[in-house]
Amino acid sequence: MARTSVKHSAMNDEKVAFVLQGGGALGAYQAGAYEGLSTQARHVSWVAGISIGAINAAIIAGNAPELRVERLRAFWETASSKSLPATVFDGIWARAFLNQFSASATTLTGVPGFFDLRVPPAAFMPPGTVGASSFYDTAPLRVTLEKLVDFDLLNNGDVRLSLGAVNVETGNLTWFDTANQRIAPEHIMASGALPPGFPAVEIDGAFYWDGGLVSNTPLQYIMDEQKSPVDLCVFQVDLFSAHGSLPASVWQSEAREKEIRFSSRTRFNTDMMRRLHDTSAAARRLHDKLPPELKADPDAQALLKGATDPHITIAHLIYRPTQFEGGSKDYEFSRTSMLDHWRAGKADAEHTVNHPDWRNRHRSSECVQVFDLANH
Repeated sequence: MARTSVKHSAMNDEKVAFVLQGGGALGAYQAGAYEGLSTQARHVSWVAGISIGAINAAIIAGNAPELRVERLRAFWETASSKSLPATVFDGIWARAFLNQFSASATTLTGVPGFFDLRVPPAAFMPPGTVGASSFYDTAPLRVTLEKLVDFDLLNNGDVRLSLGAVNVETGNLTWFDTANQRIAPEHIMASGALPPGFPAVEIDGAFYWDGGLVSNTPLQYIMDEQKSPVDLCVFQVDLFSAHGSLPASVWQSEAREKEIRFSSRTRFNTDMMRRLHDTSAAARRLHDKLPPELKADPDAQALLKGATDPHITIAHLIYRPTQFEGGSKDYEFSRTSMLDHWRAGKADAEHTVNHPDWRNRHRSSECVQVFDLANH
């Protein structure tokens, strides 16, 4: 169904959602993007996250708008608080060395306010005992979440929060959603419990791992749960790019494999969403052409069940790695890299919302628009 007029002219007339992908240390990019979108983000009504995206999402949903950036900053400064200062040597090789050193330190000690290395190591623990199934203990994350997130506001406020995790025994992706249940620290921890580094998290007798094992982006859940005819504006902030160069070394192959594995469903979801909306619009047009006696037919009614015609706009922000980042970039928590990621997210977000194509998006007759403007 063509849209021949400008239906909305302001962000406040749209339902605003944030979709935050998993990606470990790269999650500072999402925090920076949120700061860059602070004007629009004050009106966010839905945040969905997986893994590190679940942590950022919970901090956003569990704080008043004026406190969100401050609390995000507190988390990322805590996580990077024990890293080495930036190297005094300039150049790609110097930064690559510093990053690799920092990543090695993470594997040997953990990350402040996030996870600690188990002592004794998991390999020395008898099977079935506490600590035998993971290399790290995520108890520090619970303390951090309780400090930075107002769980009463998170569960009773205006922002809906959705978190994805995988049931270890069934292998099915499960969604924890404030629209259906009360969210506690363990739900956030479950979404980011990537094995074998982190332990499975028990919730109501079931055990859960990182949602990224099945799908690393919550976009499809947002689309499936979107029931309102109100226009939807989605800021999808991804930490791995599906596009990249042919690797020239085994280290580059490791990094490229990880990018493909954790980003592949993003493009698939947006393409499928477009097809579903095109099909829905076609069904509606066909229904309008039917004679009255056929419009009441159960099959005709089934085609229109739940059909709405909202204008869905997706701003796709994707972190692009630098030359000195490799396969360890998602567990490299140095302060220097954190600040780089934060600045990149903020710059990409500001560039997107100030781009002429974005500003003029409501003039389009398309029901679904996807914008990837930060790298053009």
